[in-house]
Amino acid sequence: MVLLSGGMDSATCLALASKEAPPVHALSFLYGQRHARELSSATALARHFRVAEHHLVRLPLAGLLSSSLTSADARLPSGGPRRGRVPSTYVPARNTILLSIALGYAESHHLGTIYFGANAIDYSGYPDCRPEFLRAFQRLARLGTRAGSERRSAPHVRAPLLTLSKTGIVRLGERLRVPWELSWSCYAGGRRPCGTCDSCRLRARGFRAAGVPDPLLGPT
Repeated sequence: MVLLSGGMDSATCLALASKEAPPVHALSFLYGQRHARELSSATALARHFRVAEHHLVRLPLAGLLSSSLTSADARLPSGGPRRGRVPSTYVPARNTILLSIALGYAESHHLGTIYFGANAIDYSGYPDCRPEFLRAFQRLARLGTRAGSERRSAPHVRAPLLTLSKTGIVRLGERLRVPWELSWSCYAGGRRPCGTCDSCRLRARGFRAAGVPDPLLGPT
């Protein structure tokens, strides 16, 4: 199964999962993010890759978790991630929450792998995208599930993009024929990408370095 946000990373994970382990299930989450436009992309990507089951999970987290990603009035960072500092777009414990739901879904449906789009760029800012976090969550999965305690076969969290830069992700996505025009990266939540938020800048940098035109942000 795939955690499918609709962004370029999860789109690449979905393409990889569809190649490696079909049929694929996908979960997308509406948790109060200002860029809920990404969920339209998640739906389009699920259709493109002929996902067996795609579920949209609504979580009543708006107003509970402090983040510029969930507050329409907050200023979004645009200077690029700074190593050693957690950006304001970090949503407290978001990946712990989403992976926990994915773990329950995977165990219920006897799915062996959860594809999760954490990558090296996020590692520089988000604590819940680090290798240490993933190892700790995998241990939790073994200890906290029936599959893990009885059969020692808890669903495995696979993060195939973990050591890749955005450029590497674009190149992998090109090999997997990811339809980039269906993805969405902008944090601002408008009808068109803002081109200035950190997510847009990182996306543009990745496509430019890979020498691939971005159908959303224009020529690189």
